[in-house]
Amino acid sequence: MLVHPQFDPVAIQLGPLAVRWYGLMYLAGFALVWIAGRYRIRTAQSGVWAARDLDDAMFYGILGAIAGGRLGYVLFYKIGEYAAEPWRIFYLWEGGMSFHGGLLGVLAALWWFARTRRQDWLAITDFIAPLVPLALGAGRLGNFINAELWGRAATVPWAMVFPNVDRVPRHPSQLYEFALEGVVLFAVLWWYSAGPRPRGAVSGAFLAGYGVLRFLVEYTREPDSFLGLLALGLTMGQWLSAPMVLAGVALIAWAYRPSGKA
Repeated sequence: MLVHPQFDPVAIQLGPLAVRWYGLMYLAGFALVWIAGRYRIRTAQSGVWAARDLDDAMFYGILGAIAGGRLGYVLFYKIGEYAAEPWRIFYLWEGGMSFHGGLLGVLAALWWFARTRRQDWLAITDFIAPLVPLALGAGRLGNFINAELWGRAATVPWAMVFPNVDRVPRHPSQLYEFALEGVVLFAVLWWYSAGPRPRGAVSGAFLAGYGVLRFLVEYTREPDSFLGLLALGLTMGQWLSAPMVLAGVALIAWAYRPSGKA
């Protein structure tokens, strides 16, 4: 049995300014996306993209991720609580972000970016999609450092006790998500997108791939205490991931339709 090391969530304390590990993981994730994107541009795997396009797209995407992630958490998880105190929506320091909301925010931001640049939206998402798991993996490491989003009770040899929760050995579900949503999904999408694919196929592969992996790992993750299990014994994360799988499969089928063009 393992014991979570209970890291100090504050990485650097400079007087009244506290730099938290979770924030650093966000920055590391965005930096990895930028580095990997620059590499693809240099190796001519980016189509018509230039370095400045990546910089601008990331600016839009980061804003969309933060706004969408926060609003998604409010709408999907705690609508009643924030309806009573709507000003707390802006209290980002209290925590509370949703990946699915962040995804919608990024898609909306990149749609606006594509419109202002008169570029193809799916071509942009096809370029960005293989990079996203890098940020997801960094975020999951941040969850592990913070000892949050812990797993369900487990008897596996690598079960871990989270002393901030209880003395029950649990799945280290944050590390499962880091491995699956971060490492595995990145490797698959990086390989898949390296060759010519029909427009929308890479984006569809990301949606379906993430949706399936998140749906499966949710079986090891403790449901949110304020929600518990929902209809059919599924978690909110699973209910939000199921439409991603359907959308991803539909997008791949559309991309590979007989009349489709690469």
